[in-house]
Amino acid sequence: MKKQALGNNFSASASTIIKSVMARMGPQTQHKLYSAALESFPKEFAGISRCKFKATYIRNLKEFKQVVIKPCNDPEVIAAMAEDPETRVRPGQKTIWLASIPDQLAAKYVPGNPAMTTSNIEVLDAIDEERTKSKDFWTGETNQPHDWKAILKEAGKPTTPIKPEYVIQREVNKAAATEAAPLAEEESKRDTGEKKSGQNKKRAAKNKPKPRQNAVRLCRSVAIGEECPIGAACKSSHDVAAFMEKKEPDLGSQCPIFDEFGKCVFGLRCRYAMAHTTAEFTQVVDDEKVQKAQPNQVLNQMSRDMQIRLRKRLEKFPRTQEFDVQWQASMKGKDAQAGSANTEETARDAQDDTVKTEQAPKRQRKARGRINYRGKTYLAPLTTVGNLPFRRVCKGFGVNITCSEMAIAGNIIQGQGSELALLKRHASEDIFGVQLAGNRADIVGKAAEFVSNNCDVDFIDLNMGCPIDMAFNNGGGSALLAHPRKIERIVRTMLAATDCDITVKFRTGISRDVNVAHKLVPQFASWGTALGTLHGRSRQQRYTKVADWDYIGECQNVAETMPLFGGGDVMSWEDYWGHMETQKQCDGIMIGRGALIKPWLFREIEERRVWDISASERLDILRQFTRFGMEHWGTDTQGIANVRRYLLEWQSFLHRYIPAGILEVLPQKINERPPPFVGRNDLETLLSSPLASDWVKISEMLLGPVPDDFTFVPKHKSNSYE
Repeated sequence: MKKQALGNNFSASASTIIKSVMARMGPQTQHKLYSAALESFPKEFAGISRCKFKATYIRNLKEFKQVVIKPCNDPEVIAAMAEDPETRVRPGQKTIWLASIPDQLAAKYVPGNPAMTTSNIEVLDAIDEERTKSKDFWTGETNQPHDWKAILKEAGKPTTPIKPEYVIQREVNKAAATEAAPLAEEESKRDTGEKKSGQNKKRAAKNKPKPRQNAVRLCRSVAIGEECPIGAACKSSHDVAAFMEKKEPDLGSQCPIFDEFGKCVFGLRCRYAMAHTTAEFTQVVDDEKVQKAQPNQVLNQMSRDMQIRLRKRLEKFPRTQEFDVQWQASMKGKDAQAGSANTEETARDAQDDTVKTEQAPKRQRKARGRINYRGKTYLAPLTTVGNLPFRRVCKGFGVNITCSEMAIAGNIIQGQGSELALLKRHASEDIFGVQLAGNRADIVGKAAEFVSNNCDVDFIDLNMGCPIDMAFNNGGGSALLAHPRKIERIVRTMLAATDCDITVKFRTGISRDVNVAHKLVPQFASWGTALGTLHGRSRQQRYTKVADWDYIGECQNVAETMPLFGGGDVMSWEDYWGHMETQKQCDGIMIGRGALIKPWLFREIEERRVWDISASERLDILRQFTRFGMEHWGTDTQGIANVRRYLLEWQSFLHRYIPAGILEVLPQKINERPPPFVGRNDLETLLSSPLASDWVKISEMLLGPVPDDFTFVPKHKSNSYE
């Protein structure tokens, strides 16, 4: 009854108008249809809400399945439709008269009819499959229904304009897309139950390297020719001959670590061991390279003793604890400390670092406020793919600011090795920060205090933009945007517990239509935050739709003295300088997916030109990444597996680059979906392949053959073209 009453709120003419607009525009979203109907018929749609429109819209979708679509050959009807589009739908007859059909069909069925042009009212322009399915469907000789719901999913998606000579037929693309990759799991097998947008949630175990049967695990000390300090108690093997007999063949004759540093710390376990091993299995050392090698290139490496202290809760966090006491006392109206009243001024004193600590700093602390962030390029903190080797690649192309992958604050103070590894910084990263995520002020404050005391960082960033369910459901990431009071407590605690700059990264809001960032930006400035970075999408949007740069500009106007960076959809130097100089919407730009797709974007921004990079140059970038990766993760079997995994994860973004030389219109837009195309040579085509099996082939070109039982499932199923 309720649904019936809702539908009756429409007049007959309004319902007819909806059908008319649907027929005129073809498959479109509800929002576009509503806007078009309101613009064309303002009187009939006055007072009609979107909710009521949706009900009739859905009902008409069902009716469209029973509609017979016929081309119109009657000149009188065509002339009438040109004057009044509403006459295209005849209520009661369930017949839609087409004023336009594709050119090739118009020439065949209605030759010489000037009204039959695609520039007029197009109805079925997005239906590529239906054009070849049935000629009778187009001539009106059958009642074959039209599947509007399926077409609505594909309609309205922008397509990258590629030169016709490089575009291949759609059928070829579908055949490739459905090809069963021998080294990648089928998506239908790994996606069960509820749909997980953007990520393959059940992929982790499948990407782990499988242990080899009968493999011998050689002691690390013995592998480099030293005596094992543990001796007989060592759980690893000391039998070099047995290890070499079972060891997998080398991947090459040159060891990247030996070539760079003069010796290899993996010794016999290295997959390039013969490059620095004698016939007697002793290790070769190049003393000249050892002396020239720069030590301590990787900073912020936590010792085993520090990890044990964290696990046993022996590490103290006096600044966080003292400020937490003051905050709680201020909320209760009690004294923060004996003999002093707890006023708002006391909280400001804590913010200004007047809290004294008994623990001496473990490194030389950097003064707060010494960095001028304005006008600098900023590589976004990127989970999984934003690792240290990738950041080194981007530094080579000129990025100014880099940040670690998102680290969970609770895992850091618990001493988890995988989380502490995220804090590492390469010496080439001249402005570097660590991003923390959490929802409790005391936990985030302790993690920030630990990082400030034990790591060489220029700033610590609070994550309030992560949209993934793991962070959001635990109250962290973008979920914090719904709790401004909690945000204040976390930020003030971080300021009180550290000496470096505190920055924040956040989104427009949680829901698409409810923006809250403009309310938070002035507060961030008043609390003393050094930098704010606003992603122009809500949590609900994740990475789909177009970023709202106009809203970023509005927030920048209320940022007061705090610099505000923007982010979203920047993939060319034109995009960058358009937001920075032409529209003046921000003080700087954070770049994430644009850098993953084309890491040379930072050089393009600096030189203000498009770089038509060749396929061989792109392969050299991957080769550089593998060299950096082997320096970071190692050249043993486990290290090579890690390098290959992160290279393949990067390929899930990197393959989306479309060479500038085959584009009809520059620049490439990040939300435009390319048609299937071929490159200017075989390597360029391979680098642009969306198949995981082809990504594995690329990895084999750089890292040698994969094991027979190797599988890979990409983490990101990028749906952000929309």
